[in-house]
Amino acid sequence: MSTPLADVSLGLAGALDRAAIRELAVAAEAAGLHALWLNDTPDGEALAGLAAAAEVTDHLVLATGVIPFDRRPASVIAERVRDLALPQERLVLGVGSGAARRPLALVSPQLDELQRSVEAPVLLGALGPKMRELAATRASGALLSWLPPAVAAETAAELRETATDADSPRPRAVLYARGIVESAAAEALAEESARYASYPSYAANFDRLGISAEDTTISGTTAETLRARVGDYRSGVDELVFRAITAEGSTPAYRRIIDALAAAVAR
Repeated sequence: MSTPLADVSLGLAGALDRAAIRELAVAAEAAGLHALWLNDTPDGEALAGLAAAAEVTDHLVLATGVIPFDRRPASVIAERVRDLALPQERLVLGVGSGAARRPLALVSPQLDELQRSVEAPVLLGALGPKMRELAATRASGALLSWLPPAVAAETAAELRETATDADSPRPRAVLYARGIVESAAAEALAEESARYASYPSYAANFDRLGISAEDTTISGTTAETLRARVGDYRSGVDELVFRAITAEGSTPAYRRIIDALAAAVAR
């Protein structure tokens, strides 16, 4: 029996204009993509952006990646979900530790409180092994990032084994991968890779794994390379979030990514 291929979703910045989010959400749903993931940033609240997307879509999954607990505690997140009347039957809350000095001490109680307060599944952004164990045993799964296909598959398998050992439900392994579909965006992708490689926690993880940030990205500048690279990831995780990188950040550029992804995953 063959393993089902991972769902493919679109990842965007929460700071995008609401009109652009609405247009791109409609396009992603029409293209058959699984979900729209919005990064939560100080200048772009993911939940507010998802509320705009919810107004114009019917079945597209709406997800945050990630809301840091050191910026918004569980009580605030749950209150915003209620105030925005987000459809929890198609909502996924990705949360994380942010820049907390003691990430596990912050996340553990906040994770439990949030899951008591909402009906939507909660995924935990997990870079290191202790956070991944927490994601496997106390959350609905893990939101992974900056991993090449083979390592992502190994990490997803470890999550499932940990959950089995703990007699927990099967955790969902979702992977963020930064990607481009046009050569004009190559410089922007390189800048994004260099930025993350400069962060101590990510730099340490890259060193531990013996990889570079560039090894984890998707340079799908032809239909063939995009299909192959996306296919490499889809065999190991439950969901691939193509975090869209463009040269100019325009809505037409993001729509071209949606069209390219739809063609890449067409059976």
